[in-house]
Amino acid sequence: MRRRTFMTSATGTAATAVVPALAGSTRAGQGDVARLQAKFAAIIDQDHKYGGLISIETRASALAGEALSLLQRGSAGQRVRSSLYAAAASFTSSAMWAAIDGRRFNEAQRYFDRASSLAAMSGDATIQFRIWSHAGTLYRHLGRPIDALAANDVARGLPVARRDPVFAALGHARHAAILGLTHDAVAVDRAIGQAHAAYARADPDEHRPAWMTAFFDQAEIESLALTAHLALGNYERAEAHAHRCIRLLRPHMLRSRAIATARLAHAQLGQGDLEPAVTTATRARTTHPRVTRMLEEFGTKLHAAAPRSQAAKAWDEYNEPRRDAE
Repeated sequence: MRRRTFMTSATGTAATAVVPALAGSTRAGQGDVARLQAKFAAIIDQDHKYGGLISIETRASALAGEALSLLQRGSAGQRVRSSLYAAAASFTSSAMWAAIDGRRFNEAQRYFDRASSLAAMSGDATIQFRIWSHAGTLYRHLGRPIDALAANDVARGLPVARRDPVFAALGHARHAAILGLTHDAVAVDRAIGQAHAAYARADPDEHRPAWMTAFFDQAEIESLALTAHLALGNYERAEAHAHRCIRLLRPHMLRSRAIATARLAHAQLGQGDLEPAVTTATRARTTHPRVTRMLEEFGTKLHAAAPRSQAAKAWDEYNEPRRDAE
């Protein structure tokens, strides 16, 4: 029933995803598709360096419009037409992700409605997986675990997740992060185990879309396990996952490193390791909206736990110049 509800809301906006036809007879071809794919790779690169920026969201949305304009401007073969719809869906999903990452959740919901419609018209199961998996993350951040599990189940039920263990692994790992909100420790451990087992079965030489290869690996599984155990209050296990995640992260994953470091600080604070937690938190300083919020929450928890401690004083002194600058 949940899946039917989600699919109805997604496909109901399909008619709004297409811009009016324009005069002209230019034929779109594979060269146009390749050009858009190169631009998509650049969006992915910017996301992993910075993430959450309105500029990334705006650029991705504009490029989705560019792909749709090519469709309306002239004729195209079925394969090119499907590829252009997939490109538009891909760019819209990146705009959606930037909005989620920047905590602009109303905008993210609107992008989701549009992206899921475009993906359905493209027939591309890989981009459908990305969009529904992102929807699960959106609802997790909104504190709606039932909706998050339902959305992630749509992604996990797609043929690509049954065919390719890498997609299955991502689905299981994101399920674990959501299950952390339900406080079901057994289900979390089972999902993390399934993610590791699926990833171990994957063929590293199989061709996969750029958005998947750019970010998903063992480090991301550890990151999602870290998220799950923080939600469960299993701070010692969360810290272990954080250290493994940071050690495995590729150099270009700057945003992911900042997020994992902020979560590590929370895990250390949860164990009462005040000074190490503050030291870790100072290494996570960034303008990224999600990290900024996590560090604000860190300061609140630190002062609640030990308001007169040297660690709390050090954290305040560290933040004072930044408050003055604001």
